[in-house]
Amino acid sequence: MKRILALLLCVVLLSGCSKSDDSMDRAMGLRSELLSKGVRFETEITADYGNKTHTFAMDCTSDTQGNLTFEVTKPESISGITGTVSTSGGKLTFDGKALAFGLMADGLISPVSGPWVLMKTLRSGYLTACNQEGEYLRLTIDDSYEADALHLDVWLGNGDMPVRADVLWQGRRLLSIEIKNFTFV
Repeated sequence: MKRILALLLCVVLLSGCSKSDDSMDRAMGLRSELLSKGVRFETEITADYGNKTHTFAMDCTSDTQGNLTFEVTKPESISGITGTVSTSGGKLTFDGKALAFGLMADGLISPVSGPWVLMKTLRSGYLTACNQEGEYLRLTIDDSYEADALHLDVWLGNGDMPVRADVLWQGRRLLSIEIKNFTFV
């Protein structure tokens, strides 16, 4: 009886691993592409400050080194603001317009740097889980090994391209990022 139970347990574990390995292979395939190619995509970001939310849209381009350039497209009151974000910092360019988004997560992230954090984490973060959720592959990734790491849930759609991401810190969702037209360039 113990042998049959042990055999059954091995079959269940092995069949679960093969499905998990497929998901992991897909996640690693995306990471490999991101390390060798740049990407272009559109985002709609909702920043949740607890008592207030801000929603805006950006067109983004990221290179193979992880540098990101963006242009705010909505709302009209801040459209046209451009910027760059990299590991060494960021720069905003605007003409008579200003972004008034406060820092979040004890200064770890600002809403406009959300797409850069997404790309950085997809390229080099610590993948803690991946599983199929209906038609989407959901990746759970930490942006670092630090105790105050940002946690990202990223959903991949057709062709294993990102379609949505949530940025969480200490169990609280700070940013929701909708991603459209994610293409390699």
